[in-house]
Amino acid sequence: MKFKFCMAAAAIVFSATSATAQTDDVVGESVTAVADESAATAEPADAERAGLLPTEPADGCELHIWPAERMASQSSGWLSGLGLIGAIADSAANAKTNSNNQSLLATALDSPSQLDALLNLDLRSELARSSGTTIVLHDTPLERKTMNKVKNRRSDSQVTCYSELIVADVLYQKSPIYGRSLKTLFMFRDFGGDQKIDKEYKAWGGNGLKLFPPKEGEDAIAALDELSTKFKDNFAEYARNARTKLVAK
Repeated sequence: MKFKFCMAAAAIVFSATSATAQTDDVVGESVTAVADESAATAEPADAERAGLLPTEPADGCELHIWPAERMASQSSGWLSGLGLIGAIADSAANAKTNSNNQSLLATALDSPSQLDALLNLDLRSELARSSGTTIVLHDTPLERKTMNKVKNRRSDSQVTCYSELIVADVLYQKSPIYGRSLKTLFMFRDFGGDQKIDKEYKAWGGNGLKLFPPKEGEDAIAALDELSTKFKDNFAEYARNARTKLVAK
């Protein structure tokens, strides 16, 4: 009986993978081409991004920000609810789709795009920083495996009013029950004037998607723009919770 079930699962994997591979290739190549064309014609980045320097007199406080290194896509179907064999079959059937979506995710939310999206928000208010706080950007993501292990400051700054915002993970998720969503894991750390973390809050923000990933013939640029919008929405959700949690500590 187990042999028959395994054979049936294998047949499902082969059928699902064969049916979607060609479409995924076409859509993935099409959207990537649009993204590359958009990047090629974009205006050059300003030497200094707006929003780094405070509008009020600088007070010596700094907020350091790092983008995420890791992007992931998790698409699952009804097979995942059929135990281990079903989960394996589901993973194989969605492997190509996840690979394409992960590539598009990395294109739309690369390191500069993440930082620009955050700078479009009032980070000082969102994270309860002083109006005189200077924002310092780090273009190179931190290694994900070190994120929870390193407890001291991740920069060489010696200012006596120091905090960090780290984007840990960016995840596209699709399930037959909850639909499509973009989730982002953020970490905020407040050190004060030394190397000891005074307050810390790490949590996910997540919002549903309507346009991403685009199907063949749909507006690819709008789908990629949606990711940036939801990324900012995710941070706003995270920050609301952070303000509450950090005050309570």
